Amino acid sequence: MRKGARWLVLTILLGALVGLGSWIGADDEPEWVEAMRRVHQKFSGQKGTFAQFGDSITVTMAFWAPLPYARKNAPPEMERAFQIVNAYMRPECWRWKGPEFGNEGGKTVKWALEHVDEWLKRLNPEVALVMFGTNDLTHVSVDEYRAQLKLLVQKCLDNGTIVILSTIPPRSGFVEKSAAFAEVARQVAAELKVPLVDYHAEILKRRPDDWDGSSEKFKGYEGYDVPTLISRDGVHPSHPAKYRDDYSEEALRCNGYSLRNYLVLLKYAEVIEKVLMPRGKRRRKSRIREAVRIGFSRLATKSTTVAYPERRGHQS
Repeated sequence: MRKGARWLVLTILLGALVGLGSWIGADDEPEWVEAMRRVHQKFSGQKGTFAQFGDSITVTMAFWAPLPYARKNAPPEMERAFQIVNAYMRPECWRWKGPEFGNEGGKTVKWALEHVDEWLKRLNPEVALVMFGTNDLTHVSVDEYRAQLKLLVQKCLDNGTIVILSTIPPRSGFVEKSAAFAEVARQVAAELKVPLVDYHAEILKRRPDDWDGSSEKFKGYEGYDVPTLISRDGVHPSHPAKYRDDYSEEALRCNGYSLRNYLVLLKYAEVIEKVLMPRGKRRRKSRIREAVRIGFSRLATKSTTVAYPERRGHQS
């Protein structure tokens, strides 16, 4: 085979291996993966049970419930995550809303601690999304929030329930304290080795200077129909009609609930793949990863033996 043709074949093979490697994922796993596998060994409930523990930002039908019906302009990674979640999760969990399911407007971490035992007994979720703190900002210290949040997460883990912990969004009038609460959630997630959705950071990444819909810049808008990530009340995520059920890059900068749906969906799919997927499937993925690694190594060796003579010949 001529050297030019050989290089073309090697290039095609490398491209195929890169695509395969991207599909499989990296060898390195987050620290929470093995910890959550150990937690899941204690689980005794029904596979695919997903609970949403939170306040008004969770109980609203704008969060989680719309995903099975519309995902306009969803990027490939989101559509793939939806297919994973939709195939695995119990269908009724898309619409588990209300205090009996662990979410209600105006509630705090203290409220969650008072009721979490009954939620865990009645729902016995395999995975629980946890986000409290927005309503605690007005009267709970950072240290008290840390203690209560950590206890809440630990109670779930002791039940055999995997926790996806979420930071709260920034709040107008409590910018520094909401950032401090978000940092507490990051620290609790790291300490207890649970997966994290960093909603606070993702909002600031997309709208570092104009996330606050209550600011003068957005005075011409009302309620949730403001084209930034926090609504006119400065508290709740926005939900403008123009970007409803839209997951384009623009929409993820302009609709706070679209952004939260996107982030939680990706994280839950990651938990399913890395923790809840049957071990046989994980082993097959591991073997394919090793094949990819060996393939790259062999191709690198071959490309070296092909390339150097040509370079020397060209340079002489």
